[in-house]
Amino acid sequence: MKILLTHVDYIEYEAKKKAIEAAENIEHEKERVEECLVAFCSSEEGDDESVIQKTADEISKVARQVNTKTVVVYPFVHLTSKPAKPQAALDTVKKIEEILKKDYETHRAPFGWYKSFELKSKGHPLSELSREIVPGKQAEIKKVQQKIGKPTLRSEAQVEEYSEHDHRRIGKDLELFMFHETAPGIPYWLPNGLIVLNKLIDFWREEHAKRGYKEIAAPLVNKSDLWVTSGHWDHYKENMFIADMGDNEIYGVKAMNCPNAMIVFGSKTRSYKDLPLRLSDTDVLHRYELSGTLSGLLRVRAFRQDDSHNFITEDQIEDEYERILEIVELFYGIFGMSYKFRLGTRPDSFMGDIETWNKAEASLRKILDAKVGSGKYLVAEKDGAFYGPKIDILMNDALGREWQMGTIQLDFQIPKKFNLKYVDSSGEERTPVVIHRVIYGALERFIGILLENCKGNLPLWLSPVQVKVLTLTDRNIDAAEKIHKQLLKNGIRSELDSRNNTIQYKIRDGELCKIPYLLVIGDKEEESNTLAVRPRGAKPQFGVNPEEFLAKLLKDIEAKK
Repeated sequence: MKILLTHVDYIEYEAKKKAIEAAENIEHEKERVEECLVAFCSSEEGDDESVIQKTADEISKVARQVNTKTVVVYPFVHLTSKPAKPQAALDTVKKIEEILKKDYETHRAPFGWYKSFELKSKGHPLSELSREIVPGKQAEIKKVQQKIGKPTLRSEAQVEEYSEHDHRRIGKDLELFMFHETAPGIPYWLPNGLIVLNKLIDFWREEHAKRGYKEIAAPLVNKSDLWVTSGHWDHYKENMFIADMGDNEIYGVKAMNCPNAMIVFGSKTRSYKDLPLRLSDTDVLHRYELSGTLSGLLRVRAFRQDDSHNFITEDQIEDEYERILEIVELFYGIFGMSYKFRLGTRPDSFMGDIETWNKAEASLRKILDAKVGSGKYLVAEKDGAFYGPKIDILMNDALGREWQMGTIQLDFQIPKKFNLKYVDSSGEERTPVVIHRVIYGALERFIGILLENCKGNLPLWLSPVQVKVLTLTDRNIDAAEKIHKQLLKNGIRSELDSRNNTIQYKIRDGELCKIPYLLVIGDKEEESNTLAVRPRGAKPQFGVNPEEFLAKLLKDIEAKK
């Protein structure tokens, strides 16, 4: 939970338009409250009862300090990058409101609406305070900021915008991706960026093929009947793009891959000898995220997941999780990126019976205890998927904000909904268990975090341009072209810069583009058949043998350096 507390002379707000389908019904569209403390509240994934009580306590504490008996609870999703699901967020603010009503005149702004608001802050030392309340047995309160006349949102946005780590700035400078107002939250991949995206997918395909995964592709649009069967129509419809084509034909744009994987599994008779059956895909998914939560590549409305649905027997659960966690170590280890695990348990709105849920949660706790040790992973109560508990992979961006990347979800429920069966060794029909798993997570988010962690200095194997050949003078163009073509012939992504600019200008331009290797070809290099090599971030090397340089490049690319 994140809150921004503002002591005001007045606040006036007006509900304009429903932002989500689940928006609550309202009696008054417009309200003005004077001499009050406004608590802007962003409920987050994993918030529990301890957070609710501590949030109410903190609001009450500040209300006493500023000597007001009137409080406005204002749902405000824009404070967080990991908002709770709408129903959970609404339940949370309602409970906070009820606690505060015992001691204060309490108002609550309508939930799920686009609202205009106007307020006048009092401007004293306690008039603007920010807090983060972290869930747990003893909810922890962090003082995020205490400043006058400089709202948290503005300062954080400035930090993001101008930080050298900011993936949006890096993406623009390196011409990796862009956005346009006609497709909010949906990136355009430019040629350089598409190379990065495709290389990540190529690596994913190679490593998963070695491990027996079978890739599929499925429709991006399905009739609502599919989503009703899977349970997503009841539990996730408000986050989907829906198309009503008339004549009782309603379609949902694919927001997740699992229902179509169930269709593929059920398309033929399966035997226990076919299991584990690992059906992977990287189809584009679309989710209607609230506009205020969109953040570059880190939260988008269209994305690719390195997805797989692994159909197994119950006695294969632990072994399959171990295999998946080995893939996690491989993928994240290559980039030197640190991560942590989080267990998500049964949510309030769940599908299936509690006994099956308890068994699934116990299995995941046992796996995590063995992998990282008891108490060495996070637990987010009520944060599981509606069909099963999950293990999330968490990473931080350059601002220290936590993002979910990969996820490994254990599902006993959806296979039952689709009546999936396999024939066991005794000839009896059994229902398979499914592990829903992604390693990168959303590839868009993974690339955003990767760019922020390396400041755009992508490893050689991922760099859109791996080598740039620079001419010292026009006399050296032919020799430079020969080297450039030789690099291309060997699969190196090379560019030639033979512009009529100074060599200092060309070098600076190459450095700004964060190219791993710049090769300068002048008269000396041409005469001696050598290279002047400028590795990114290192001292220049002169008299380098071209064959040896090429061999090193190929070796480093093969090793994913």
